[in-house]
Amino acid sequence: MIGRPKDLQTLYANRFTPEEMAWKRRVWQILWEELFSRWVRPTDVLIDIGAGACEFVNVACAARRIAVDLNPDTARVAAPGVEVQQRAATDLSFLRDGEVDVVFTSNFLEHLPSKDEVERVLREARRVLRPGGTLLAMGPNIRFLASHYWDYFDHLVPLSDRSLAEAVVSSGFQLAEVWPRFLPYSVKGGGPRWDWLVRGYLRTLPIASRVLGRQFLIRAVREG
Repeated sequence: MIGRPKDLQTLYANRFTPEEMAWKRRVWQILWEELFSRWVRPTDVLIDIGAGACEFVNVACAARRIAVDLNPDTARVAAPGVEVQQRAATDLSFLRDGEVDVVFTSNFLEHLPSKDEVERVLREARRVLRPGGTLLAMGPNIRFLASHYWDYFDHLVPLSDRSLAEAVVSSGFQLAEVWPRFLPYSVKGGGPRWDWLVRGYLRTLPIASRVLGRQFLIRAVREG
């Protein structure tokens, strides 16, 4: 298993080129403006589990923003005002029960060593969420990526929109939305990098994603 901080630091430092990382940051800015801002209020406490390079939490607008990741580089790239906790996502003991309004995670759960660990993360997310709080979970959908899912060395758990939705419900959440096809798989490669194209894609969902969507998006609410 790749899970030690040094392993993560080495792996992710070489995964994307500087140009790809810059485009990822820009895409997340657009994603926030066009979509995710509707689910996070300026007064909310927001935690990004498996925050990585902090592309989401850096652009989010919330009263308190928390990034959790084992990678030591997360603290280096976090924007001013973002609290960084270098720890496993199964241990959010620095937070009280019901202290958080929104839990966000993207392209993280598939990197955990087992489905048991996925369930542990979901249960811990539920614990820290207030009743009625929101869980937002994104990830590559193995149903539409059978030939590419394992191209990343640290993909360990096969997940689809259906399997994760089951785990979310069994962990005490109520499903609000499940998008089997949300975003394309990756920013890697030499495709066009135009803001207007990303905005146009998001504004025509779910039509545009029927062809290009390879990642799921699940929005769920913590039951009381």
